[in-house]
Amino acid sequence: MRELGYRVVDLVVDHLAGIRDEPAVRRGRRSDLEAALREPIPESGSDPGQVLDRVVREILPWTARVDHPRFYAFVPGPSNYVGFLADALASGFNVFAGTWLGASGPAMVEIVTVDWLRRLCGFPEGSGGLFVSGGSVASLTALAVARETKLGSRLADGVAYASDQTHSAIARALRVLGFAAAQLRLLPVDEEFRLRPADLARAVAEDRAAGRVPFCVIANAGTTNTGAVDPLPELAELCAAEGLWLHADAAYGGGALLSDRGRLALAGIERADSLALDPHKWLFQPFEIGCVLVRDGRLLAEVFRTRPDYLRDVHRPEDEEREVHFSDLGVQLTRSFRALKLWMSLQVFGLTAFREAVERGIANAELAEARIAASGMWRIVSPARLGTVAFGWAPGGVGEEEADAVTHGLAEASLADGFAFLSSTVLRGRPALRLCALNPRTTEADIVETIERLERLARG
Repeated sequence: MRELGYRVVDLVVDHLAGIRDEPAVRRGRRSDLEAALREPIPESGSDPGQVLDRVVREILPWTARVDHPRFYAFVPGPSNYVGFLADALASGFNVFAGTWLGASGPAMVEIVTVDWLRRLCGFPEGSGGLFVSGGSVASLTALAVARETKLGSRLADGVAYASDQTHSAIARALRVLGFAAAQLRLLPVDEEFRLRPADLARAVAEDRAAGRVPFCVIANAGTTNTGAVDPLPELAELCAAEGLWLHADAAYGGGALLSDRGRLALAGIERADSLALDPHKWLFQPFEIGCVLVRDGRLLAEVFRTRPDYLRDVHRPEDEEREVHFSDLGVQLTRSFRALKLWMSLQVFGLTAFREAVERGIANAELAEARIAASGMWRIVSPARLGTVAFGWAPGGVGEEEADAVTHGLAEASLADGFAFLSSTVLRGRPALRLCALNPRTTEADIVETIERLERLARG
């Protein structure tokens, strides 16, 4: 066991030490992977060292290195080594973190760590939350509470509102919760890709007049496309006046609350009724860890708590107010000890190191924007916000259609080149590249050379 464990640690350390010399992404071909990995279930065991060799040779090379300093696509996952060790401990001890009886020590760590995030987000005492797999399940959990609190049995009449820049996880969550696609109204955005409160107010009035029941607004606190933040104070005022639940999707942008500029951009987030965070993004944790916070923490248990007979030994009436069963606050009974990695990371590095890392991501995106603008070969589609900048190819003398075709092909070209990887999207009907610079190991030289390589690729 020790020998195998030491090999795994060595492999991880070698990965981290040498990642800068690796391509940001290696995408395998299905036919090759089928040939290497398709086989019957083994009847007999194999030498574990040989199995590990196969993992290293045939599986791990074909991944996106989301912790690579030049992986700018989607939302990077920089991770950290202490978080990896925490996950190894949680898995090695096989901690069941569903009930106080099963894991009172881990439950206390989760209570403390969730409360750290509550304070960071400005939520009041009495708020509650828990760690889940990621932002998708965090929003699902919050929207389930919103549905029960605001709609009750009137599910078929309910309407939720969001901008057309809202993450697809919101539509998926509402579908899982029993809503039809038409019950989510996606509203157009302003020139800064933000939801317009006036448009929202009109849509709510229209739906009320038609006999529908508006119940929830989903506000973006850092969109995936551009890092845009919806006008949270105005939306909070509108929701309070209209009796609507306000859910803030801060899965991407929430980590920016550590920085002065991030707190300014996210002002008003503390007024949301619920909030989704993703510590495996801008709080540098290994996958998976998301967090859901609810302003009135009692609502989580009212929606999710059950008392089956086979758990009668877990729930003791005399300890009901003191013992926290996280299985009562969400959809999972069997759940892993996700809190440990964030708790250990903060204990080892301290909040100042996290704050500096977040500020570095914001600064790197601004550097990228400055280099892009200075070259004269690009158009800035969306300026640097919360670590993300969007842009498209636009040299002088090149028509819009040709420029868009080049922009469209650059994500695939960067993947083939291997030095860096950027993802693409569509903004205002035209293709755009996104550069998301959250990784604190990304240097200024990485940013500068990435832009220069993109220009060479664009010229063909």
